[in-house]
Parts: sequence; C-alpha cells; structure tokens
Amino acid sequence: MITVTGSDAKTYLHSQLSQDIASMQPGDVRTSLLLQPTGKIDSLLRVTCAAADRFVLDCDPDFGEPTVARLSRFKIRVNAEIELQRQTWRAIRSNSSVADSANIDQPLDVGGMIPAWRSDGTAFDIFSPTMTLSATLREGTQSEFVESRVRAMWPVMGIDITTEMIPAETSVADVAVSFTKGCYPGQELVERMDSRGSMAPRRLCRVNCAPGAKVGDEVLVDNEIVGVYTTVIGNFALALIKRGVLVSDPYGETLPL
Repeated sequence: MITVTGSDAKTYLHSQLSQDIASMQPGDVRTSLLLQPTGKIDSLLRVTCAAADRFVLDCDPDFGEPTVARLSRFKIRVNAEIELQRQTWRAIRSNSSVADSANIDQPLDVGGMIPAWRSDGTAFDIFSPTMTLSATLREGTQSEFVESRVRAMWPVMGIDITTEMIPAETSVADVAVSFTKGCYPGQELVERMDSRGSMAPRRLCRVNCAPGAKVGDEVLVDNEIVGVYTTVIGNFALALIKRGVLVSDPYGETLPL
C-alpha cells in the first residue's frame, strides 16, 4: 500500500496516472496505470481517495518499491509525501460471473469493503486481518480465487502483464485509462492508438486451454502457435493471444483479436 499525502497529492497523481484523478472525491475508487514515458507499464494500481489531500494506491506484490521510485522521480517542488506500507487485507469474491450477477442469491455486503478488479460488484477487499466471516461468506481456496480472477479477466503484474507491455495489451484499458484527461507520461502512445483505432499485436484474453496446459506453454489453434498461457486454472486460462485470432472463451464469448 502506498500513501500519497499533501496539498499537491491530487494534482500530482493526476499528472502522472492514466486515470482521471482530479475529479475524485473522498471515498471514490478507480483503477489506473502508471506508465513509462514510452507508454510501457510501470504498475497497475487501485487508487482510493481517502481525503482531499490523501490518496491510497494498491499495487501487486513486488511492485510497491518500483512504483514509489517511479512516482518520486518526477516529484519536483511538489507538496506530496509518498510512503510505502504493508497491511493485511481480505479478498472477498463472488463465484458468479458478471453476466450471472443478477442471479446472485445474496449480493456481497460487508462494511468497509473497497471495490476491487473491475468494480462490477463481484470483487471487494477489506482491511480486517482478524475479521470473522459472516454466515453469508465462506473461506475460499487459492484455486477458487484464481478462477474468480480469470473469470473477471483480471491480470496480475509480473504474471499476466509485464513492464514490457503497453495498455492496449492488458485487457484493462477500458477501466484504467481516461481518454478525456490532460497529459501524463505515456499518453502519446495510448492516445495515438485510440485515435487511429489501432490494435496491439497481442492482447490478454480468457481462453479454453488444452488438457495439462501450464503457464508458459504455447497456445495452439489448428497447430499454429497463436500465443502463450499466463495463468492456468483447470480447463481455462488467461493467455496473450496475437492479433487476428478467434479464441474460444470459457464463458461463452468468442473474442475477435
């Protein structure tokens, strides 16, 4: 967890992140990318506006220190303190897909929850390391958590997306990028691809996978190599698939790439 505090916290983060931070009010939560000037990804973040002068940034494991270093690099004559902390949170996830959300018997409802992933009502986190589960919740398994993540098509930095990738490859640009805000490092590439309708050479997708497939294995379609698996759980996976390939989605969609 990274806290950014000070009278310039909001304006500085707005100038550095791909998401619109300037319009955030206390309690608002948004997903954003922190980019290199070249447009490649430094970090995938959840941004919470805790107060007008205090923001909390959550990132994936092992990316806290690099994120702090990157944010500090351009902080010149800015009243904003950046601090890295460690906390224990609980992940609360629905085992229903977004398409099935209307059929959830009991919607997730725990006080103090913060929306996670796509903020679609199926994923939340809560800072409560000693929380006792209510009657409507049960302790899940790691496999169920990964399945939920694949179902949500949500990537993890260092696993599904890397610092060598660009936003258009990630599957999260629709929720992590504002195309109406002002300038930020890396914006030129993002805006150029959007304005021209350009597609990335590859994109993260949900796919049915071959029996016994493992992370790092090649994805084959009609004996042609079309991508690589990044997360595998059972018979479906997240995979980086090259442009122009139709893949079989485990939740009923066929995605043109």
